[in-house]
Amino acid sequence: MSQTIRDHAAEFSGVSKSFLEVKAVDGLELSVGRGRVTALLGPNGSGKSTLIDMLLGLLRPDRGRVEVFGKAPGAAVRAGLVGAMRQDGAFPASAKVREVLELARRLYPQPALLGELAEVADVGDLLSRRVDRLSGGQLQRVRFAFAAAGAPGLLVLDEPTVAMDVEARARFWEGIRSWAERGRSVLFSTHYLEEADTAADRIVVMNRGRILAEGTGEEIKRTVGRRTVSFRTDGPPPAGLELLPGVCGVERQHDRVRLHTTDSDATVHAVLSGAFAARDLELSGSSLEEAFRALTTGAAHQVVAVREVLH
Repeated sequence: MSQTIRDHAAEFSGVSKSFLEVKAVDGLELSVGRGRVTALLGPNGSGKSTLIDMLLGLLRPDRGRVEVFGKAPGAAVRAGLVGAMRQDGAFPASAKVREVLELARRLYPQPALLGELAEVADVGDLLSRRVDRLSGGQLQRVRFAFAAAGAPGLLVLDEPTVAMDVEARARFWEGIRSWAERGRSVLFSTHYLEEADTAADRIVVMNRGRILAEGTGEEIKRTVGRRTVSFRTDGPPPAGLELLPGVCGVERQHDRVRLHTTDSDATVHAVLSGAFAARDLELSGSSLEEAFRALTTGAAHQVVAVREVLH
């Protein structure tokens, strides 16, 4: 790894973890940079939860080493260096939000100010509300504030925007960026790929306990090596589009046709030279969703090549 330990909030070195015959994490090498927002992506069973549990000191690796700010994970958690927002976190039903956050703050030697938590997590208007009167999205925001109460250097979020509407999710990620701009690190897992693409400085894609790719959203998308040529056409879509040069997939939606291609120049030339009338031609790169699908369903030998390209 090119970075020194001083640049790392957390580091996994040769980490493996098995449950009976299932290898949940397999020789993991990963660093989480300080002051960065890192997204952890992977299908169910990819090893994300096991990785997070080891990072929080809830599981010990069978082999390898996990360090958080140079400490063992459990020691880092006890020192207040790590905060976690878990999906299964619960609060006393009759407690008010202010009481919950003040309790959390008292657990740490140098807690965040209540005003800072209210601003970053967007819970200022919820402080006098009872926990059992909150909507699912509001409860997620309180969980975020609770996890951040100790002003941890590393904040770990597990599917943080579940139950939030679009507007609430946008405000939530504004708060996360504000938190990271204070020099703190954030690691989050999510199934919302557009969130990872827009919110993360770095994306890590896992499957079957191994890292398939890591880099910026643009770097991940470039691993696919495909582009999309789209156009509109009058009348029924022309036949034989899947036979055009470079085309590896065809989609049709209303009057727009999308051709996924590995050779966009040849595909565009064939479309413009065709016997059908194509208009409103557009050329775009692969989406993160396309890259994610290609990586997590691709052949195992592609893993090494992808990581070499990104490093």
